Formats: sequence, C-alpha cells, structure tokens
Amino acid sequence: MNNLTDVLHIHYPIIQGGMGNISNAPLTAAISEAGALGTIGAGTMGVEEVEGMIIETKKRTGKPFALNIPISITPHLKEMIRLVVTHGIPVVSLSAGNPAPFIPYFHEHNVKVICVVASKRQGKKAEEAGADIIVAEGYEAAGINSSLETTTLALIPQLVDTVKIPVVAAGGIGDGRGLASMLALGASGVQMGTRFIATKEAPFHENYKAALIDAQDDSTVIVGRSVGRVRRVMKTPYADHLLQQEQKGVPLKEFSRMTSEDYHRVGALEGKLDQGFINGGQVSGLVSDVPTVKELVERMMNDAHIIFTKLSGGNVKS
Repeated sequence: MNNLTDVLHIHYPIIQGGMGNISNAPLTAAISEAGALGTIGAGTMGVEEVEGMIIETKKRTGKPFALNIPISITPHLKEMIRLVVTHGIPVVSLSAGNPAPFIPYFHEHNVKVICVVASKRQGKKAEEAGADIIVAEGYEAAGINSSLETTTLALIPQLVDTVKIPVVAAGGIGDGRGLASMLALGASGVQMGTRFIATKEAPFHENYKAALIDAQDDSTVIVGRSVGRVRRVMKTPYADHLLQQEQKGVPLKEFSRMTSEDYHRVGALEGKLDQGFINGGQVSGLVSDVPTVKELVERMMNDAHIIFTKLSGGNVKS
C-alpha cells in the first residue's frame, strides 16, 4: 500500500485512463477487479448511455471505479456530476477544464477527486483547489494532448517537487519497467490507456488490437497542431487523411468534426481504419501480446518488484 492506494482503496497503484466514447463496462470492471482503478470516460456521450454503463459496471464489480468527466467537452456537465453522486461512485476524474468550482461539491459527498494536468502550474492550482490526487499526463500519451508538449519523464519529478498530494504519471507507460521508473521519479502510481486496449476483456475491434501488436516505436503521429488541437493517434489511412487536410489548411471547425468521437468509434469499435481514427500512445511499440487484465496488472507489479529488488542489491527468486 502507498498513499495513492490508501486514498483510492485499491490494491495496486494503477489507474485506467478515461477512454471517451469507447469506454465500456467490461474493461472498467475487469481493471477494478484486478485490484487497480477502472475508469469510465463520459466523453461526449449522452446521460442515459453513461448511466447504463455505470449500472453495468456496478453489476460486474463491487470494487471502486471512477468516472472521468472532461469538463469543457461533455455536453452534459451538470448531469454527469449528478451521476457520480446518485450512483455513489467513490472517485471522479476531472480533465479538460477548470476543476475548482466542482471539487467542494464532490467532497461534500465523500467523492475523491483526481485532476488531470499537464504542467506544474496546473498541478499547483489543482492542489490549491482541493484535489486529492493529480494525474500528470506527458506528451507521450494517446488522444487529446497538451500543446505544451512536455514529456512524462521531465514533468513528473518537477511536479512531485511542486505539490504535496499524490502524483500519478500518465503517458508512455505500459509495463513494469514504466511503473518502476515513475515510482523512482516520485510518482505514487501510473495511469494507462493504450496498454489496456490490448487485453482480452477490452471489447475493441481486432484491427485496433492488431495495430498495437504490430506497432513500432514510430507508429504514432500527432495531428491537429495546425489548428491548436493536439492529438496523438496511430498511423492509419485515416490519420494520413487528417494530415493531408491540415496541409490544405483545414479550418478548426471541420477538423473538430473529423476528429469527433463519432470517428473514434468508427476506428476503435468498427475497425474501419480508413474511415475513423484510433488513439495510441508512444508506448504502443511495447505492446506485444493480449493478456487478461489480471495477467497484465500482476505482471507489471511483479516486474516492478524485481527491478527494485535488483537495484537494492537483493536476490530475486525465480
């Protein structure tokens, strides 16, 4: 146990990142059942869809899970906040906006608040606003990213030196080595999204999982720089199409339409990689198999333990 697992009442210091509109109950529940913290991402989904997912997740696990609410993205902010309290979800993750106005309300209802940040300044403001935990996301991460382009390796130690609450590292982490390295930098745990895609419980299209298995170190690409909407995705025919449109000077409104969650679902759930995109972090090149969530989590913890044991000069039992 460490300060993160104590606060969240979980067994392992691993959190699932919010996956927007491809979130689902089977994967969220499996991650929580494995001893980590599963997360449902509200994305731009409707209230009934998210509520149904919450109810199904509670049927599948009695362990803690979180709801990620992207403040400036969800069209149903008040309703998503209500769902957290109504269904007794013990943890909320707030991203893509200012969390300060909402933290007191969640604390009044005994909900722990995670704030996703990309800089020291954002982390300090989140702490001052009352956040219980900070997730610091580096530029290696999949999906919508910060225009600051600060890497996880550089961000984590600086943020750990800035705040007193637990810091969770996100971006570029997919195995026990990544977990050990972030703990060594002072983080209390890690958040992962990409690596959880390639698991048996994840109900995503096999084309998505195959793209991760086949990925090399240069298999992701940044789109959206030209319009100020930085997003890391897997290199696919649709990603090429997005880059071509940027070269032609696509306006922000049209680019936003082409990278909406509708096109995310087409790629991730339907496997049509020429008609929709799939998010993928730079860790994609490390993905080489499709284990169960439990196997992945336990393997990561065991590998991290072996690393620390070796570094401390101890003997590792085979």
